[in-house]
Formats: sequence, C-alpha cells, structure tokens
Amino acid sequence: MSTARTAAGTALETEEHQALRAAVAALGKRYGRDYMTTVIREGSHTDELWAEAAKLGYLGVNLPEEYGGGGGGMAELSIVLEELGAAGSPLLMMIVSPAICGTVIARFGTGEQKRKWLPGLADGSLTMAFGITEPDAGSNSHRITTTARRDGTGPDADWLLTGRKVFVSGVDIADATLIVGRTEDARSGNLKPCLFIVPREAPGFGRNQIDMELHAPEKQFELVLDDVRLPADALVGDEDAGLLQLFAGLNPERIMTAAFGIGMGRYALSKAVEYARTRQVWKAPIGSHQAIAHPLATAHIDLELSRLMMQKAARLYDEGDDVGAGEAANMAKYAAGEACVKAVDQAVHTLGGNGLTREYGLASLITASRVARIAPVSREMILNYVSHQTLGLPKSY
Repeated sequence: MSTARTAAGTALETEEHQALRAAVAALGKRYGRDYMTTVIREGSHTDELWAEAAKLGYLGVNLPEEYGGGGGGMAELSIVLEELGAAGSPLLMMIVSPAICGTVIARFGTGEQKRKWLPGLADGSLTMAFGITEPDAGSNSHRITTTARRDGTGPDADWLLTGRKVFVSGVDIADATLIVGRTEDARSGNLKPCLFIVPREAPGFGRNQIDMELHAPEKQFELVLDDVRLPADALVGDEDAGLLQLFAGLNPERIMTAAFGIGMGRYALSKAVEYARTRQVWKAPIGSHQAIAHPLATAHIDLELSRLMMQKAARLYDEGDDVGAGEAANMAKYAAGEACVKAVDQAVHTLGGNGLTREYGLASLITASRVARIAPVSREMILNYVSHQTLGLPKSY
C-alpha cells in the first residue's frame, strides 16, 4: 500500500510526525514478519529490534528530555508502535514499559524514582512490566485484593505487599513490575489504589508462566506476592493520588493498544491487497471482483477511522485533558480492536487456503488480533463506559 494511503494526512500530523512515521516504517521493514516468527519459533525475545529502536530514540520518544527521552507524548509513541506493527514486528512491551510505567513515573514519581528509572526506560536498558488484573477482579479495579500495609509507623516504614495478579506481560524480561495494590485510608478505613515498583528478584515475588495458545515473544505470567517487603520509596507518587495515577497509565495503555491493533490490521490488509492484485483464477486478478475488493476497502476505511480517534485521544492526553482523553482512548481502543479483527479475518479469507499456511503468515494473526478486542479491557466494558459516562445511562451493576 502506498505511503499516501497508509499515513495520516498533513492536516493531522506535523512534518516531524510524518518523518518519524517514515523512519520507523523503514526500521520495521528491515525486520519484518519473518523476524518476529523466527523469534517466536525459537522461544527467544525481540532483543535486537528493541535495542535498535531504543538506540534510535523511538522507545523513549514520549519521555522527558531531561531524562534522556524525546520530549514527545502519546502522539509520537503511538506512531512508533503502529508502524512497527504495520511492518509485522510490533513490540508489545512498548505498551507496558514506556507508555504505562514510563508515563506514570514521569508524571507522578519522586525525583529519585525518575532519576532511577526514566533514563533506562528511555534508552531500553531497563524494562518495566505492569500488573493490575487479578483472577477474581477481572475488569473491576474496585475488587482488587492485592493489599499493602506498613510494617511499622512513620513515613520511612517498609511496605508489605500481598496478593495475586494474572496476565502480566514480560515479567521474565522486566527489571521490575509496577503493581497496582490497595492501602487502607487512615481516615475512612476504605481501601484506595496505590502503585508500587516491585523488583523482579524481590523475596516473596513469585511468577508462573501461563500456557497460552497465543504465540508471541512476550510471555504471560501469574504473579504471587507473599508479604513482599518493599522500602517506603517503592510507592509511586502520592499515596492519596492513587486513582489519578492509575488512570494516567490506563489511558496511554488504551491509546497504545489501539496503535497495536491498527498496525496489525494494516499489515494483514497489505498482504491481502498484494495477493488480490496478483492472484489470477479466471481472466483477471481476483482483486478486480467487488466481492473481494469491497470488503478490503471497508477494512481500510475502518482502520483509517480508528486512527483518527487514536490521534484525537493522543492529542487530548498530551494536552493534559485526562477526562477527554479517557473517553477518546476507550473509543479508539474499541474501534481499533474491531477493525483489526475484521481486517485479519478478511485478509485470511481473501487468500483462501493460502491464508492458513505458514508461508503467508496470516493464520497466526487470527488469534493475535483478538488481543486488541480483549485486552486490556473488553469491548463490553468500553461500551459500559460510553453508555454510562458519555450517554448518561444508568448502571445495571
């Protein structure tokens, strides 16, 4: 597909954004889907691509310049992930490490936390995972049971963290995990969310890999925290601002998941279009038949519309409008998830039997594309959010 048809228009992206998009696309093309499938087959990690993207400044493009980042925001970071995905080599940990964890620490971390973590997150030498989902809580963050309590009195007392997390990506390669727990409010006695940085080798911090049908370089883990002792400064930011800090990370997560889905959808669509242009069964290429062409055109339209909402969400977030960004980020994630699944399905269908072969590399995306629908929040929960928060309809729960 031509650059004109896949890149956003000049009215929506600056020349710097377009240059970034082109440069990342070139990097992704050097690696491509073959690199990713080789990594998955060997059970290894995307170390080479991660290191090169970091060296070029792409991983930390959203982080503050004073800590080695690019000084940009979600607008720039989403471009990086989308273009790598469109080349067939998406880096899932970009959603977690620089987008969620890097953003939360940059906005709310102490000076020491910023100095300790942000330079490494920006240059790729440090990686951080993110743990929020629990076996019995699902998408309901109010039911999180991972709790932290002070072991002693005073602001310098250690924390003891106990609980379980599931579907945490990349814990095996992360230097630490940003864990969402809850502490007791001394005034009300109610539990309130707080975020803690837990080093990978902390005593009592156990992990078990989840056996997934999804084939990806990033493995999924269940975490067990058994009275994990953490120093007082493991708490990120202000203990009383936990909810604000949490959503400061969740909005970038949704924006980046949209970028992940759009990139994957674009990759699948490009393969289908290439095939439809050249595959000839009767007297003309199959792409000349409307039964083939129209569904591909619809998939392209849906992906483009999804990108527009993602760009809106990124701009609102980067301008500091957390409320507006929350609505737009959820909508972008929903739209991109749907567009991704439909694009992959139509691409496989366009290739027929070839769409299920390893040679063409599309069949594995059937499972992978559903990630954008399911994680980090299901489309049904997004519909709940929009119906309640945007439309003002009553809740059933």
